[in-house]
Amino acid sequence: MRRLLIQDATIITMDPALGDFRPGSVLIEGERIAAVGVGISAAAAEVIDGRPFIVVPGFVNAHMHTWQTGLRAVSANWTLLEYFRWMHAGLATRFLPEDIRVATLAGALNQLNCGTTTLVDWCHNNPTPQHTDAAVDGLRESGIRAAFFHGSPKPDPKPGEKHYSEVPHPRSEVARLLRGPFSSRDQLMTLGLAILGPHYSTLEVSLHDFRFARESGLVASMHQGGGPAKTPEGWDVLEREGLVGDFVNIVHGNDLADDRLARFVDRGVTFSVAPENEMAQGHGHPIVGRLRKLGAAPSLGVDLESVISGDMLTVARVALSHQRSLDNALSRAETGKIPETSTIPAREALSWITVEGARMLRMLDRIGTVTPGKQADLALIRADALNVWPVHDPVATVVMQASLANIDSVMVAGEWRKKDGKLRFGNLDRVKEELLRSGSRILAELGWRPDMQQSGKRERSATN
Repeated sequence: MRRLLIQDATIITMDPALGDFRPGSVLIEGERIAAVGVGISAAAAEVIDGRPFIVVPGFVNAHMHTWQTGLRAVSANWTLLEYFRWMHAGLATRFLPEDIRVATLAGALNQLNCGTTTLVDWCHNNPTPQHTDAAVDGLRESGIRAAFFHGSPKPDPKPGEKHYSEVPHPRSEVARLLRGPFSSRDQLMTLGLAILGPHYSTLEVSLHDFRFARESGLVASMHQGGGPAKTPEGWDVLEREGLVGDFVNIVHGNDLADDRLARFVDRGVTFSVAPENEMAQGHGHPIVGRLRKLGAAPSLGVDLESVISGDMLTVARVALSHQRSLDNALSRAETGKIPETSTIPAREALSWITVEGARMLRMLDRIGTVTPGKQADLALIRADALNVWPVHDPVATVVMQASLANIDSVMVAGEWRKKDGKLRFGNLDRVKEELLRSGSRILAELGWRPDMQQSGKRERSATN
């Protein structure tokens, strides 16, 4: 069995029972962490000098539509309503299976490059089984740990077709996936459900999908918010039917009333917040602070690389700074002065992209902390670079100052996916070329141009 010792590094375990080490060592045997601490020695182990590094758990991106990687920044100036019209009713309809594969592959590789070891790929542009399989193939080829959340497309209906809100989640397709790509014991690939939820479906479909999710034992994730609800009474009925529980993951949730949010927290519902994108597109204030008041914590996600970057450190920093800003403003309004100290420590923000992402996926026994027995999913952050040196508080350095430039090496289940600043992937240039061709073709078919980002120019060409 391969043994690897990362020696004399600064280690942020995120495990409260272990604490942090400065310096300390991590021993990896095969795909698992064997030991963490001081004075570890290991015969016949490959030794890595950890002195330049801060070692942290690999990040968990809890929500991303990876199929949009080839359309980076295209949606940067759109509101949510423009996004629905242009992306789902327009651009999404032009994707071939190969477009899904290369976008998902490139997006997953970029996550690894940014220090993310676990990606929740919320795939809702899969009109055929071939599109679905292409997305799964892209994830598997990248080498990332992935939770593939199987969704459903949202185009405008053609004559004679039902609106997508009236179509139940396809049981037969989920069964096919469980028999096929997800039938093995491959711990790197797991399946979840990306359902419509009551905000985007009829009551009949919501009841079907929630019952199906509970029966299947899979995490059921859904968007909540963004325009008027399709079924305003949906959550009331689902609660009465006993269909709201710890298998439910709500994305966004900005418009949930306080009393409902409290009930959901009590029932074990998890929440995945996409702070930067929510603020950019008009969802409303992220609910980080509202969850904290209830004794809960969010997981965080990028959401859309067609709008923002894929860097989870930026996502964590935006979430932290935004909520501190809200807290500071509230304190000024109530007391006339700012709080005596920051309301949220940087360590808590780091937990949102590590521990809480693992918890949402029900994988905290496997990932999320640097703990003996868990999978060796690690990010090594270069701490001797000019932008972070000198390091006085390692946690604050990671959350508030580190960037993609500092992500030196990334390990998934004991395998290096990035080492010494470079992705360990075959022909990356080929992937980039394929991604460019794919995105360019899709945009050309819809007639999109950069100058259409300017107000007033979108209307003339926004046709399918």
